[in-house]
Amino acid sequence: MRDKSAMQRTDVMIAGGGVTGLTLALLLKRALGGTLRVTLCDPMIKAAPTDDDRAFALAADGRKLFDRLGIWPIIEEACQPITEMVITDSRLDDPVRAVFLTFGGEVEPGESFAHMVPQGLLIEKLLFAADQAGVQLISDRVKRFKADGSSVAVMLAGGDEMKAGLLVGSDGGQSAIRELAGISFYQWSYKQAGIVMTIGHERPHGGQAEEHFLPAGPFARLPLTGNRSSLVWTEAQDRVDSLLDRSDAALIEQIERRAGLKLGVLSLLSRPRAYPLNFGIARRFIGERLALVGDAAHMVHPIAGQGLNIGLRDVAVLAERIIEAAGLGLDIGTVTVLDAYEKARRFDAVLFGAVTDGLNRLFSNDHLTVRLARDLGLGIVDRMGPLKKRMIRRAAGIETATPGRMRCL
Repeated sequence: MRDKSAMQRTDVMIAGGGVTGLTLALLLKRALGGTLRVTLCDPMIKAAPTDDDRAFALAADGRKLFDRLGIWPIIEEACQPITEMVITDSRLDDPVRAVFLTFGGEVEPGESFAHMVPQGLLIEKLLFAADQAGVQLISDRVKRFKADGSSVAVMLAGGDEMKAGLLVGSDGGQSAIRELAGISFYQWSYKQAGIVMTIGHERPHGGQAEEHFLPAGPFARLPLTGNRSSLVWTEAQDRVDSLLDRSDAALIEQIERRAGLKLGVLSLLSRPRAYPLNFGIARRFIGERLALVGDAAHMVHPIAGQGLNIGLRDVAVLAERIIEAAGLGLDIGTVTVLDAYEKARRFDAVLFGAVTDGLNRLFSNDHLTVRLARDLGLGIVDRMGPLKKRMIRRAAGIETATPGRMRCL
C-alpha cells in the first residue's frame, strides 16, 4: 500500500451495502452529521435490487428504529402488519392440522410484534437516505486491509486506497472481511434449503401468518399487502432441484398440500428461489480496528425469522458505542469501544442461534415420541399467557435489554 499521507481519509468504512450496512451508515450520519466521515462500499451500490421480491419479518424494535430514521413513513404502505401467528405440527398427508400454539400480534397497544417488509424497497430507500445524509457511496469491494494501531489502511479492488479509523464488515455470511481478518467461523450445513416465493390467493389473509412444522422442515406463509403472501418453504437439499424444475401448476399443487385451501385459489407471483441454510458464528465479532455485524458475525436458521433483526441489534449497539466515543472526542476504533460492542452482542446472538438450531432439530423429524413430547410442550406454552407474552416481547425486541439506539434514537 502507498504512503498513508496520500490516502483518502474516512472515519468509518463499511464493507457491505445490504440493510445492516446501510442502516449503520445512516445511523452514524444522522447522529453525528459532518463531524464523522462515513464511507460505504459495495460492488452493487449503484444497482439497488428493485427486482428483489423477497420480504422479511421486521420486529417491533427494528420498526421503531426505521421510524426514527425517517424511513418507516416512506415504506409503511407497502408493509403488512402480522396480526397473529399460528403454529401447527403435522405430517404432510395429515387430513387435519391441529393448532398447537398461537401468538397475538401486538406487543404494545397499536404496535404489532412484526411487519412484513419488502427487502428491495427498504434497500432502495436506505440507499437514497444515506446518500442524502452525506454517506460516501463507493461501488467497489475491499480487496485487502491492514491495521497499524492508529488506523486501518484499506485497498479497494479498483485500486483506490483509503485510511479509516474503523472498518466494519457487513458483507454477509460468506464475509470476505472476516476471512481477510483471519477470524475463524464455526459453521455447519443443515442440508436444507429455504425456498422463497410470492403467491397470490383468492381470499384475504387477515394479517395472519402460519408456520407448519413438517418432517422436512418448517413451511411458513407470511402475509404481504393485498391478497398476497410470502412463502419460506424449508426442504431437504437433495429435493430442491426437482421441486424448482416443476411447472407452475405442479408447484401450486405442492404448496396446497402444505398451506391448505382456506385462502382459496392460489397463484404464483414469482418463481421460487432457493437458498442453502447454514448455522455459523464467528469466533470473535471484532479484530484490530474491525467490527463484524449481521451475517458476517452470525448466521441462524430462518425458523423464527430473526436473522436480520439480530443484525439490526448489532448495528444499534455498535452505532451507540461509536456515537458515545465520538461525542467524548475519543478514538472510535479502540479496543475499549469494540470490546464493549462484542460483550453487549455476543450472548444475544449465541442465544438466538442456539434457540433456532434447537427448534429446527426438534421439529425437522418424524419420530413419534418426539412429536408427542413437542406437541405437549406447545400446548402447555399456549395455555401460559405470561410466558407467551414474554416470548413475543423477546422476539420483538421489546425488552429492557434492548440496545439504547433502538429505544431512544
